[in-house]
Amino acid sequence: MTSVDLNADLGEGFGVWQLGDDDAMLEIVTSANVACGFHAGDPTGLLRVCRSAAQRGVRIGAQVSYRDLAGFGRRFIDVDPDDLLADIVYQIGGLRAIAEASGSTVSYVKPHGALYNTIVKNREQAAAVVAAVHTVDSRLPVLGMAHSVFFDEAARLGLRTVAEAFADRAYQPDGRLVPRRQPGALLTDPVAIAQRVVTMVTAGTVPTVDGSPLDIEVKSVCVHGDSPGAVRIAAAVRDHLNAAGIELGAFS
Repeated sequence: MTSVDLNADLGEGFGVWQLGDDDAMLEIVTSANVACGFHAGDPTGLLRVCRSAAQRGVRIGAQVSYRDLAGFGRRFIDVDPDDLLADIVYQIGGLRAIAEASGSTVSYVKPHGALYNTIVKNREQAAAVVAAVHTVDSRLPVLGMAHSVFFDEAARLGLRTVAEAFADRAYQPDGRLVPRRQPGALLTDPVAIAQRVVTMVTAGTVPTVDGSPLDIEVKSVCVHGDSPGAVRIAAAVRDHLNAAGIELGAFS
């Protein structure tokens, strides 16, 4: 039976400001990309979501980012590679302590937002992120976009790569995501999204904004926890995948 991982970005509240429904998403997903405090998340909230993930058997990943709370990590920062490396090490280490205190551990690393998109093409920053993960634990897989320089750099240092596709984001013909500020970047219809994900997983293709098909590699599917209707989208994706005979399971 075909199996695919379903992940979501969680732990993104801060203080009294709550974003998304982490507990509801944790009943659906198999992996949780947990914020590390640089783009979102505070220690109390991160401990809570890690405990909840551990209780449900959901795998925890460190969602590392630029140091950009005000911009939610969605603004490019021309950071010195040595500073970026240190920031990533710091974030993984902090979440690792919280995860272990919750009875679990950090099992993978996924960049967030602008950093994720930047290291598709920016080799210098990609190399810094990879070096940081390798420094902390060379056994940690990294989630990202297939055919990116991030994956090239990860392979060079022997890190395992896990190709990710996005359920609720539109794709450009070159394989990159449509920028969030452009019309149509975010998809909102749960059924249409779920059908699209089934095609991604079974056929390895996804339609782009100009209607052309894009070949896509999928080991893990992301539903953004802060998207409108995120829980309904994730549930629809799960149900459609199951109906298609595809099992949900964390990547091994």
